[in-house]
Order: sequence, then structure tokens, then C-alpha cells
Amino acid sequence: MLLILPEFERGQTNAIVASDSSDRSKDKTDQKTLRRLAQNREAARKSRLRKKAYVQQLESSRLKLTQLEQELQRARQQGIFISSSGDQSHSMSGNGALAFDVEYARWLEEHNRQINELRAAVNSHAGDTELRTIVDNVTAHFDDIFRLKGIAAKADVFHILSGMWKTPAERCFLWIGGFRSSELLKLLANQLEPLTEQQFMGFHNLQQSSQQAEDALSQGMEALQQSLAETLANGSPGPSGSSGNVANYMGQMAMAMGKLGTLEGFVRQADNLRQQTLQQMHRILTTRQSARALLAINDYFSRLRALSSLWLARPRE
Repeated sequence: MLLILPEFERGQTNAIVASDSSDRSKDKTDQKTLRRLAQNREAARKSRLRKKAYVQQLESSRLKLTQLEQELQRARQQGIFISSSGDQSHSMSGNGALAFDVEYARWLEEHNRQINELRAAVNSHAGDTELRTIVDNVTAHFDDIFRLKGIAAKADVFHILSGMWKTPAERCFLWIGGFRSSELLKLLANQLEPLTEQQFMGFHNLQQSSQQAEDALSQGMEALQQSLAETLANGSPGPSGSSGNVANYMGQMAMAMGKLGTLEGFVRQADNLRQQTLQQMHRILTTRQSARALLAINDYFSRLRALSSLWLARPRE
């Protein structure tokens, strides 16, 4: 028997069904909103943690720099001194590496200030005279770091060669205590276009001559390492404690020390090459091209330092 509901009751039934459907739809919407709010809260929490970690890293760096400056001050009071001007005589002992690290941090801070000034001048289309003055200042500032490295190498050449004053990513590309001029020129070539034919040839010849000089220095370093290894390995065995064995050992160490003394010369030659390459590059380029080249060099090393920070802050599982 078919039951027929009155029109009023059918309307109520339809309304209840529609209400249930609306409630379910509303529940789904509320759940999505809650999930989105939860995701936003989690993202905000992670952002706060990253910010906190970054602030802690900055504070740690500040404390480390303060500690280094205090150590340098104590070293200076003891007569261990690095002068920032003039061709004065310098004496450094075991704290030479520490003193250099502090001086390098100061050099880098001033370098960043000059680069910001140069970038602002380029972006504001400053005149050639103003731009040339800033470019000359930045170039002269590079001369300062080469001079400081030469002083530090006299105190601790291994510190300069190891690049421990640099970030990990920078050390990955280190060559005899610094950057390879030829590689830097390769990076710049594509960023300085358009070059005139004369500029292109000058840049190409500079890159080739830098490469040849680097190869010669690299071969010299390899020969030194081989010679040093042979000197240390060719000691004549003898009775332990005998006068002949001691004399042989001391003679062997004296020869090895003499060979190590040439390391400072390699660092000096490598830095001279870097310095001359920068000077030659500026002679080839116009003022504005030189400004762009200095900015490109700075950006490259800034990215290496940023890469080091990201690498050191990576999650470790």
C-alpha cells in the first residue's frame, strides 16, 4: 500500500535533508579552515624558530668577533702587532693567525661598505668621475688584504694556505691561499658583454697568461711537496738514541725546514698574480664595466659565503 504524505510533511522532509546536506558542507568547510589555520600556525612556528636560530647565530658571531678583538688587544699589549698602514716592520708570534683573522674581519666589513656605495652609485647612474673614485677605492682596498696576507704568511704560512680564515665553500675553491684569477676572469667574461673586439682580445689574453702563471706555480708547489716527502722519507736508520741517528735526524729536519721556508714565497707570488690580474682587468675595461666587474666578484663570493651558512645550518639526521 503506497503511503502518500501530505504536502506540508513532504516539505518538512525536504527541508531536513537540505539542512543535513548544508551542515555536512559546513563541517567540511570548517575542517578545511581548521587545517589551514593549523598549517599557518606550524609555518609561523617554524619561521619563528628559523628567526631565533638566525639571531642566535648573529649573536654568536658577534661574541666571537669580540673575543678575537680582545685577544688581539692582549697580543698588541705583548708586542705582537699588525699595522694597518705604512711599510713598518712587523713582529708576530703564535697569535699571528688570530690577529690576521681579526684584521680580515675588519677588512671584509669595510669592503662590504664600499661595495654598497659602489652599487648605489651604479644604480643611480652616477657620473664617470664619481664612479671612478669609488672603483679606485675598492681596488686599493684589495691591495690592503694582499699586504695583510703577506704579513700573516711570515707568522703562519699554513694558516693562509689552509684558508681557515675563509668559509667552508670558499675553501673548496682555494688555490695557494686565495682565488684563481683565471677562473674569476672566466666567470666575468659573460657578465661584462658587450665587449669591443679589443677588449675581448685583452680579456682573453689576460685569462690565458693568468692560467699559465697559475700552472707554473702549481707545478712548483707539487715539486716542493715531492721534494719534502723524499727528504722526510730518506732518513738513514740507525740505533735508537745513537749520536749518529740524532745528527741524521736533525740534519733531515733542517733540510725539511729549509724547504718549507719557500712556502711563503709561493703565497706571495700567488697574491702578486691576483693583484696584477685585477689591475690589468681595470685597464682593459671602462669605468662602468670595472664597477660591474667588482660587483660581480663581490656577489660571487657573497653567494659562496651564503652557501656555507646554509650548509652549516642544514638539518642533520
